[in-house]
Amino acid sequence: MSLPADVISTFAARFNEAPAFLVRAPGRVNLIGEHTDYNAGFVLPLAIDRALWIALRPRSDRQVRVHSLDFAETAEFELDALEKRDAGWVEYLKGVAWALQETGYALRGWEGMLSGDVPSGAGLSSSAALELATARAFTSVSALPWDPVEMALLAQRAENEWVGVNCGIMDQLISAAGQAGHALLIDCRSLALTPVPLPPETVVVVLDTATRRGLVASAYNERRSQCEQAAEFCGVPALRDLSLAEFETRASTLDALTRRRARHVITENARTLRAAEALRRGDAGELGRLMNASHVSLREDFEVSSDALNALVGAACAAPGCYGARMTGAGFGGCAVALVAAAQAQIFTVNVADAYQAATGIEPRVYLCQPAAGAQVFLATLGG
Repeated sequence: MSLPADVISTFAARFNEAPAFLVRAPGRVNLIGEHTDYNAGFVLPLAIDRALWIALRPRSDRQVRVHSLDFAETAEFELDALEKRDAGWVEYLKGVAWALQETGYALRGWEGMLSGDVPSGAGLSSSAALELATARAFTSVSALPWDPVEMALLAQRAENEWVGVNCGIMDQLISAAGQAGHALLIDCRSLALTPVPLPPETVVVVLDTATRRGLVASAYNERRSQCEQAAEFCGVPALRDLSLAEFETRASTLDALTRRRARHVITENARTLRAAEALRRGDAGELGRLMNASHVSLREDFEVSSDALNALVGAACAAPGCYGARMTGAGFGGCAVALVAAAQAQIFTVNVADAYQAATGIEPRVYLCQPAAGAQVFLATLGG
């Protein structure tokens, strides 16, 4: 049984009727443009065909009651008495409700069943998928308009101010506005979205190291602060406003560590714009070379890779059919991403898994991904 069908059937078994709505929001993988979003720069993600699903029906009151199949637990809260509690999956739902109500939206309560197949903690943005699915649920039962950019911004606010993670806009925006068959070049300052198709006869492969991030929150905030210091030192609003030549002229007296952090962001923005041009030309080879260079910069200048990520990227680059590979996500564990010739995708996955396991003793998880649409709502009675 498919995941959406399973969510629908378990809802029907619990509530003795079919759900009124079925909503989904996808995870994402970022092809290139890492740690650039909070520097007002450019990113090139795609929504993947792994998602968070909620089957639901409206309530007559202002209570929200949700059962998570993945965590085997039920959570409930009152829209008129939202309170932050211990960290957990329900805080993302409460945060979205809070952000919507703070903006002036009148919300209706609902009850539902949720499940997903976006791996948690792997750098594929399971949290943004949960936030956007929740936003879709609230707009559906409350008959509210759906604006992908506005809802992404509200979901980001929920994660920043309610959950307490100081993330950029990329994850929420690609989950809200992804386009099937395309990556999206996102300008994180203007929020302009430019769809670009993947090269023909290629597939995106997500490679999960099966290691999870350690002190990622503190390291993330530290690097964000270093980038802000570099921009202030150079007298610009954000690092996206500097070319590499301008930066090297202005930052010669900046300390070496902060200079390396800034150099990654500036060169990564340039690589991301070149990658979008390569996609428009269908140039898989050039995109692959840019992905490889991105990984080196993340490893050497930004220092957010890990031994496991380096081993997995090395195994990918050595495998037949690989155009390029890099770590993806915040770093320190989680996933890498590779662009692979479709005809060689199966042998690629076998070779990479074998080489990585031989090098680390860890069995990786490998996902062949297709670019998917952003958050959607269906009448569940139509079967999705």
